[in-house]
Amino acid sequence: MIETLAINYEEAAAIILFGIGFTMLLFHRNLIKKLIGMNIMDTGVFLFLASMGYIEGRKAPIIVNGVQDTAAYINPVPAGLVLTGIVVSVSVTAISLSLTAILYRRYRTLDLDEIYELSRHQTEDR
Repeated sequence: MIETLAINYEEAAAIILFGIGFTMLLFHRNLIKKLIGMNIMDTGVFLFLASMGYIEGRKAPIIVNGVQDTAAYINPVPAGLVLTGIVVSVSVTAISLSLTAILYRRYRTLDLDEIYELSRHQTEDR
């Protein structure tokens, strides 16, 4: 088992990162910590996709010297998915941070339980 982990260390690191981020999402009540956990999860997924797309001994898919055999090149789709995912992740993080700032201005806390209680009391008062 140790030999398998040593060979597949990128995948193991990706799973550990995903687990850390998922744990942060589940157990932290602070919205900023939840966003950090979500970004750590994203990083784990991106690392996993990038490591699955790389094949030792193959080159980038740019035809050089007339070599057109597909076995000589890596698949470019995982790299494209990672780049697209990074752009989406940055956008989601920016929107989430702006919504978190709005919530903080309104309730003066980032704790989800307190925000829920304060919002419930405000709706009951109306």
